[in-house]
Amino acid sequence: MSMRWKVLIADDEPIIREGIRDAVDWDALQMEVVAEAEDGEEALELAVRHGVHVLLVDLNMPIMNGMTLIKHVREQNDQCRIVIITGHDEFAYAQEAIRLHVDDYILKPANPAQLQQVLGQIRRQLEETISQEQHAALASKQLSKNIPLLRERFCLEWLEGALQAEEIAEQQRFLQLPSGAPSGIAVIRWPEARAVQPLYSEKDRELLLYAIENIVSELLAGQTSIIVRDAHQLVVVILWSEVAEEVWEKLEQAVQAFLKLTVFVGFERLAGERDKLADAYCSCKASVYKETPLSPMVRRARQLLQEKYADRGLTLESLAEALQVSPVYLSRTMKQELGVSFVALLTQLRIRKAIQLLNATELPIVEIAARVGYDTQHYFSTAFKKAVGVSPAQYRKGAAFAGGSGLDREG
Repeated sequence: MSMRWKVLIADDEPIIREGIRDAVDWDALQMEVVAEAEDGEEALELAVRHGVHVLLVDLNMPIMNGMTLIKHVREQNDQCRIVIITGHDEFAYAQEAIRLHVDDYILKPANPAQLQQVLGQIRRQLEETISQEQHAALASKQLSKNIPLLRERFCLEWLEGALQAEEIAEQQRFLQLPSGAPSGIAVIRWPEARAVQPLYSEKDRELLLYAIENIVSELLAGQTSIIVRDAHQLVVVILWSEVAEEVWEKLEQAVQAFLKLTVFVGFERLAGERDKLADAYCSCKASVYKETPLSPMVRRARQLLQEKYADRGLTLESLAEALQVSPVYLSRTMKQELGVSFVALLTQLRIRKAIQLLNATELPIVEIAARVGYDTQHYFSTAFKKAVGVSPAQYRKGAAFAGGSGLDREG
């Protein structure tokens, strides 16, 4: 260890201080005598100023005696190691020294070998203390980095009803979560997150779920809450603050406005009992799954759109004809079940494919427009900019994403 431990010698006799200084091989101990004092008051001032690690102190000193000095040093620096070197061989002094956690009690004249041995033991203890502190600091840093993950795991176990009330309270304290029982819980479901035939890649679904969580965070700014995602890709909000139920309507509207997505929200208030959270979670989950599942017609319509999006002649009418239903009925049912219109869904598919081509190829923009089903480059560029926020050319050059439909760059 490169560190040098700072030593203060406090004795009213210069010859004793000199003898102690000369009797010890300080370099071998990685110690350095940084100051000497001839009375207790001076010793206290020097000990504090230098932040000494080791104090060698006589008991019989003017102005402030050794025991009083030790008491004051202990108040200022309880980590300082103290060795008494004194001519007082009295049991009462030894008792007081033990009470003040003095490291050793050496009688004058001090034996150099004994003093070297005592100081060697103190150095090893100091090094061990530093090592323990470093390990503790590292462990604390690692724990702090993992706190979000630990909180999420705890909350998921809590939601599943796998913990007792006592365990919950203990973990809340350890993970620095709000104390007491939550006031409510909300469950947010985006159906596309677990769709059998998803419109979005896994990467984009993850990004959009993260965007939904960000909108939740913004709407609940200033409220005491924690947001987690469960194994079913449901966004779960545990609340310790009272919030108006209208906030969940605002959430649905905000997600639709900014991301062009439809979400379903279930909310339930709690009666102040920690172990009721799991029941409320189950109730909220049931409520967000109540909407009608996709009908065979809508599933087939979505599949055909995914297959034929590049067909310039693809219209609501041609799709309805292929499915042998009326365009009005198809349009209404798609909107009800998917949360988006035929035109919006077709645009999503075309723009997403265009983004893939812009990222992965050097094809001219006019050819990309044709490949994704647009009659003209102008029409394509207008639709692209409306969805992504920048033109295809700007996007290819790496222009910043400007928001709109939640479509993000792939690859």
